[in-house]
Amino acid sequence: MTKEQFIALGLTEEQAIKAAAASGEELKTYIPKHRFDEVNEENKNLKNTVKENTTQLEELKKSTGDSEGLKNQIETLQADNQKKDQEYQEQLKDLKVTNAIKLAIADKAQDTDLVAGLFDKSKLILGDDGKITGLEDQLKSLQESKTFLFKQEETKTETKPQPGFKIGSDGTESNPNQGETMSMKDAITARLQAQIQK
Repeated sequence: MTKEQFIALGLTEEQAIKAAAASGEELKTYIPKHRFDEVNEENKNLKNTVKENTTQLEELKKSTGDSEGLKNQIETLQADNQKKDQEYQEQLKDLKVTNAIKLAIADKAQDTDLVAGLFDKSKLILGDDGKITGLEDQLKSLQESKTFLFKQEETKTETKPQPGFKIGSDGTESNPNQGETMSMKDAITARLQAQIQK
């Protein structure tokens, strides 16, 4: 949190400065949720891979026979492992792209998951630096074609004063027709005098 946010919560300026500094230090060790999800997914995959490899090695130890059959079995296992690794890399890439999309639209979309599903991930290119090429173009296109899915920027509209008396915060009323402020008592008196004179 910033110093201003702490002051808004009722802290003195000195307390707010100390609290903001402590908050900044705490955030240095913060890991964004999307990065945590990526690492967690990678960890699960590695555990499964180790478990499968251990099982495969145990089966190889048990198998006896000619070296040609053993060589074929090893090649099959290597091909399977390579295929699984490729599938995992695709899943991880998809997760990174999805997280990047959700981060880009988090403060703009009404429903982040719904809008994220409208992106054509096949046209997005994930760079080595983690940046997504083509994301801004698709986002701009969606904002133009499906405006109802995005939060609208609030514009200040001027409201015309309604005729009659308005009660102010100080208990007085204002009469916009006369352009002056008067108390409720004065307004009633003025109204009664106008009726008496008729």
